[in-house]
Amino acid sequence: MATQTLIGNGKKRKVKASPDTPLLYVLRDEMGLGGAKFGCGLAQCGACTVIVEGRAVRSCVLPVGSVRAAVRTIEGIGSPKKPHPVQKAFIEEQAMACGYCANGWVMSTVAMLESNPKPSEAHIREQLGDLKCRCGTHMAILRAVRKAAGALA
Repeated sequence: MATQTLIGNGKKRKVKASPDTPLLYVLRDEMGLGGAKFGCGLAQCGACTVIVEGRAVRSCVLPVGSVRAAVRTIEGIGSPKKPHPVQKAFIEEQAMACGYCANGWVMSTVAMLESNPKPSEAHIREQLGDLKCRCGTHMAILRAVRKAAGALA
């Protein structure tokens, strides 16, 4: 075990974890941030997505020892009383069925729109193409992403 300082959603915390422990486990177990979910454990589904240095990354395979920048989780982008525009669009478009994958879609969309506020349809599909939704709400998700892009543009 090693002690490492980690910045999660703007708050600096000392955490004890082996450097090869996945960031997801540290976020959930040490920092109490449960928004990122364990889905596949192979970086294929996106349920564990967080933002590091402006990029959407899969925290289930990212060793905590390699994290040198602040981490943003879904808890750090909005709240029930004041949702982020992406969260608001997902709610308005009823884009989620079970909601398990919502973290991945929302965080990936936030990172994408922060780097490209006016993405083309092709760019949206390319950037979000590797995320999974077992409930099949992909068309509602795309509507929500387009709506959020319009709200943030």
